Amino acid sequence: MSASPSSSSFPHRRIPTAARILALLALSALLHLLAIDWAGGGLSLPRWRSEAPPTVQVELKSAPAAVPIAPPPPPKPQAKAQPKPPPRPKPRRQARVRPPAPPVAVLPPSPPIDAAAPADIAPQPEQTAATPAQGDAAEAAKPQAATPAPSAPVAPETPKAAEAPPPVFRMPPSAELKYEVQALREGQTVYGSGKIAWRSGGTGYEVRGEAGVLFFTLLEFGSRGMVDEHGVAPTIYTEKRFRRSETATHFRREEGLISFSSSTVTYPRHGGEQDRASIVWQLAALGLGEPGRFAPGAQIDVFVAGVRDGETWSMKVQGLEDIDTASGRIRAWHVVRVPRPGSYEQKLDIWLAPERHWYPMRLRWTETNGEYLDMSASSVTPLPPLAPPV
Repeated sequence: MSASPSSSSFPHRRIPTAARILALLALSALLHLLAIDWAGGGLSLPRWRSEAPPTVQVELKSAPAAVPIAPPPPPKPQAKAQPKPPPRPKPRRQARVRPPAPPVAVLPPSPPIDAAAPADIAPQPEQTAATPAQGDAAEAAKPQAATPAPSAPVAPETPKAAEAPPPVFRMPPSAELKYEVQALREGQTVYGSGKIAWRSGGTGYEVRGEAGVLFFTLLEFGSRGMVDEHGVAPTIYTEKRFRRSETATHFRREEGLISFSSSTVTYPRHGGEQDRASIVWQLAALGLGEPGRFAPGAQIDVFVAGVRDGETWSMKVQGLEDIDTASGRIRAWHVVRVPRPGSYEQKLDIWLAPERHWYPMRLRWTETNGEYLDMSASSVTPLPPLAPPV
């Protein structure tokens, strides 16, 4: 009887223990399920929270879509992106700061192009920012546009090199030269005589000459004027040819003009101009004053006024020749004036004798049709110097 109470009390104590175990197992299983479900994202609450932020992100994306509409933001990123390539132009901009650098001999021939380029480059500073290399090249060309400036000082140097000492003139002594004349007229050779009287003194000179055959005077001429720093300076020249009227050529010193009686043409008078008679004695005065200017091949240019117009005569020195004259064999410089092609002017040959004060020992005028007048000196007679004007 005593065993029954102990057996009945044992099962009463085990029931609550099993229930607790089951409850713990169920709770543990539930916790595991919750943990697995939470890790796998199966719970609805996390899903709702994850869906809500995406909607917020969509709204943020719509906001930047409106941002590109405004132009200011996009240029800023571009301007920030562009400075990365321009580090190369930065050293070139330093080249701009160096004005002496432009004279690099790379672009000296381009200054004429730069003269037009600055107008195009100046209004395009924005384009130079987009293409810094071109902008730098254009600005590098600008300073070189000033490179012609160094060529400017060359101009004054050329005159200095071209500046030759003025010629030296010495008037030959006064004398009368007589000539034997030979002329060709209308296919016939005729002979005669002539003379030239040269007188100088103080600041004046005078020339008178004539040439004729038989009883006819073929040529008569005269020249008078001053002697100045330019040598012989004519005031008036007169000329009369056979069967022609006398003409006069005026050298108006005060007015600075040369005029003609047979035409209305005028020329400026600067000094050094000659007439057909004085040119011979101007060359003689140059030979006496500066004989070194006479050399084979030398050329002496002188403006000579004729009877109706004037032009520059190119007197070419042929050389020193031995010539036969009526007064004997003489060495003389042969100087020739050859008219320009197409001109009707005469050809003039002059032989100047250094041994005879550079007197013209022979003269020969040749027409374009072949006719000529040749004067060969037969004698030289000294004359008194020209009296100064009262």
